[in-house]
Amino acid sequence: MRIGGSTRITYPAGALSGSSPIIAVVPRDDRYAVVVEETPFHPLDHTWPDQPADTGTLNGVPVLDCVTGAIEHGGTTLYLGHEIPVRRGQPGWHWLVVHLTGEVPAESGERAELAVEPAGRLALSAGHTACHLTALALNSALASRWRKAVAPDGLGNPDFDQAAITSSRILPYGSLDTYRLGKSLRKKGFLADGLAGELPGVAKQVGERLAEWIAADAPVWIDLPSPDLAARRTWRCGLPDGEVAIPCGGTHLPGTGRLGAVSVTLDLSDDAAELTMRTTVTGTP
Repeated sequence: MRIGGSTRITYPAGALSGSSPIIAVVPRDDRYAVVVEETPFHPLDHTWPDQPADTGTLNGVPVLDCVTGAIEHGGTTLYLGHEIPVRRGQPGWHWLVVHLTGEVPAESGERAELAVEPAGRLALSAGHTACHLTALALNSALASRWRKAVAPDGLGNPDFDQAAITSSRILPYGSLDTYRLGKSLRKKGFLADGLAGELPGVAKQVGERLAEWIAADAPVWIDLPSPDLAARRTWRCGLPDGEVAIPCGGTHLPGTGRLGAVSVTLDLSDDAAELTMRTTVTGTP
């Protein structure tokens, strides 16, 4: 198996279909790992697995899963997900979108017709856009709880989201984010005392800010310096408060107005060491 470059991706621009030569078809357990030159499929990123993979078809054959893969320049071993022995973007490696199918859709060298399932993509794009907006709104609502200067977000508020987040999962029409409120965050200057009693007010502030941003129908787009999978991509949004930028490899709606409405719930663990935020898109994108 010889692969001459990283996979070119078209999903940052919203593509749902495409046609591309097949580079390799590799048996993996009871599945086949299919690599093409260019794909509209969003794969699961093993380094920060927030957004699930797209599903769909490749030459009419169901794509059961889609993962990040890598192969060393001149090498013959295809590594998938957590098997990858180097950091993403490591020089000397090709970075690949690997489509996993239950049967051979075509042979290497033949052409593939790729189609992403649109309803699933829409649901995850809505959830991911809402996730970023909610994080920014949460930063604003918690800004008064910092007694030390910390790195700001794109709107100038202390970036609680980046300082405290431990996991983020994009769900269909929503997201689930978990924040650690431990000693490390307190040393950075975050005041967690009394937060439990103020959570309803914080959630209300977050909801009000989200409603403003949704009503503004602010544009959303992805900046990418290259179509290669390993390129660093950035989510941007032209909010009324200012344009914001967040590193992101996922898919999104083209504007905040498409969300319709978003609700947020905040829950604090019994020991007050963990904050969970659930975001739900209640409108109709």
